[in-house]
Amino acid sequence: MTIVDSLAVPRFVGVPTFMRLPLTTLEGAAGADIAIFGIPSDSGAPYRTGARFGPNAIRAQSVMLRPVNPYRGNVHVFETLQVVDAGDSAVVPGYQIETMSHIEQATSALVENGCIPLGLGGDHSISLPELRALAKRHGPMALVHFDAHTDTWDRYFDDLPYSAGTPFRRAVEEGLIDAGRSIQIGMRGSLFRTTDLTQSLDLGFDVVTTDEALNLGPPALGRRIADRVGRTPAFISFDLDVVDPASAPGVQTPEAGGPSARDVLTWLRALPSLDLVGADVVETNPLFDGPGQVTALLAATVALEILALVATERTSAGDRPRQR
Repeated sequence: MTIVDSLAVPRFVGVPTFMRLPLTTLEGAAGADIAIFGIPSDSGAPYRTGARFGPNAIRAQSVMLRPVNPYRGNVHVFETLQVVDAGDSAVVPGYQIETMSHIEQATSALVENGCIPLGLGGDHSISLPELRALAKRHGPMALVHFDAHTDTWDRYFDDLPYSAGTPFRRAVEEGLIDAGRSIQIGMRGSLFRTTDLTQSLDLGFDVVTTDEALNLGPPALGRRIADRVGRTPAFISFDLDVVDPASAPGVQTPEAGGPSARDVLTWLRALPSLDLVGADVVETNPLFDGPGQVTALLAATVALEILALVATERTSAGDRPRQR
C-alpha cells in the first residue's frame, strides 16, 4: 500500500483522502483490512442539516494526523493494517428510505470484500443500514455507542420510524444488535420525556451518563465496556455531539455540559480488545464548525483511534498484514 509521505510531500498538495490513503472504489477495496468510506446524508436530521458535508471535512483535516499511535504501544497503523479510502456511498437527498438502501448496498460491498467498514457521516440514521449489512455476515452485534443522546426513540413527526433519533431502537427490533451485550456512553442534557433514558434500559442496553463516565475514569469505563461486550462481534458508533460544544461546536445536535476532546480520547484509548467488525463516526457538521475546523479534526482523530484499536488487536493476535 502506497501512502503519501508528508515528510516528503507537503500536506496541502494533492486531493485529500483520509490521511492521504490510496483512493479506490467500494468494489475496488478487496484485499484491504479496513475501508473508510463517506456517507454524506443528513436526510434523517430532525433539526440542523449540514452533516452531509461531514465526510469531506473530516478528510480535509485528517491530513494533519500521523500514523504512529503512542497510546497503544507505538503501533504504526498502516504498517499493521491495509487501509484504503473507498470513496462515498450513493445517497438520494431528501429521500430517507432510498438513501438507506444505497448505504446498505455500499456497506455490503465492503463486507463482501472482507473489509471492516469505517463510515464517516452523515447523521446518525446512517448506522441502521450499516448494521443491516453487517448483520448478514456477523449476526447480532454488540454496540459500543458514544453519544449525548440514546437514539432509541420510536417515532418522529408524522409517526415516521426512521430518523437520526431512532436507529438503535430499530436495530434492536430487527435483531441486528444484541442489546444485552451493548453499552451507550455519554448521555446527558434535558429530556423530551422522563423515559428518554429508561427507554434504552427497557430495550436491554447498559447506559452510562456523562457524569457517570467522568466519575468512573477511563480505566474503569474500559473495564465496564469489556465486561459488557466480551468477544461478541462489535460495532462502534461515535457521535461527535458526545463532546462538549466548546471542543466540538460543529455537530448536528449540540448538548452543553459534555466531556472535553481530551476526555473522550482517553475513553477511546481505554477501550479493551474488541472483535470489531464495523464502526462509524457521525454527525460532524462543518456548517457550524469553529475556526480551524476543530470538530472535523477531532472526528478524524477519533477515526484514527478506532484504526489503532484494530491494529493493536491484530498485533496482539500475531496477525500479519495482508499484502495487496
